[in-house]
Amino acid sequence: MPSLSVACIQMRSGVDVIANVAAASALVREAAAAGAVLVATPEMTTLLDRRPGKLLGQARSEDEDVALPAFRALAAELRITLLIGSIPIRVSGERCVNRSFLIDATGAIRARYDKIHLFDVDLGSGQTYRESNRFIAGDRSCVVALDGYRLGLGICYDLRFPELYRSLARRGADLVTVPSAFTVPTGAAHWHVLLRARAIETGCFVLAPAQHGLHEDGRETYGHTLVVDPWGTVIAERPADPGVVLARLDLDEVVRCRRQLPSLGHDRPWTIDDC
Repeated sequence: MPSLSVACIQMRSGVDVIANVAAASALVREAAAAGAVLVATPEMTTLLDRRPGKLLGQARSEDEDVALPAFRALAAELRITLLIGSIPIRVSGERCVNRSFLIDATGAIRARYDKIHLFDVDLGSGQTYRESNRFIAGDRSCVVALDGYRLGLGICYDLRFPELYRSLARRGADLVTVPSAFTVPTGAAHWHVLLRARAIETGCFVLAPAQHGLHEDGRETYGHTLVVDPWGTVIAERPADPGVVLARLDLDEVVRCRRQLPSLGHDRPWTIDDC
């Protein structure tokens, strides 16, 4: 398989959609100028606002969303494949989906993915998250055949559900994506180890563009945008602040690692008894 130049964008998205689109677009242009042909942005690229009622006030249906046409035009202009990690897309009067868009070099939308696992947790110290209050969960992912490789899609909290990524690998994914807005306490404890584990378990490259810093809505995100190879080695990282993470992937590594550790072919049925 060929090598592939990729970039992950680290952002600090705020509450102004137009400003976020401009910030993301500038970083995507920087990545393309450096030679990246696949560029991925983080979760909630266009709007990160936890304040009650605020996100719904700005979210639009896919047909009415102002960011998506801009990103489609940008991908076509730069002749790149562009993964917009997610945009809140309004699907009812009270809730949205958290949707990734994979846009090809013609500007066409090749795939959509709605986040399956919603972040409903109580972390203590007043940090409570209820994504299900604002979002409807998806129920399917996909593997997209691109130019010489196959890409599987996930978002943020999905990272904690290894069966999703293993299923993507079984369907032929060479790369999987984890665009995220991880909290600081969960990121410090789990981000690196979970991303490395998903790479090792699947024999895939993992692209994990992230949000970082103190956002306008008061939320703080962990950052540490990563690219991980199929052996579980971190090959590129940006710990803090908005910017571009570049990496060149030798896609033959997927074949080599899966040949050395062919665990995807070693699944067996089992049952669990109460003893």
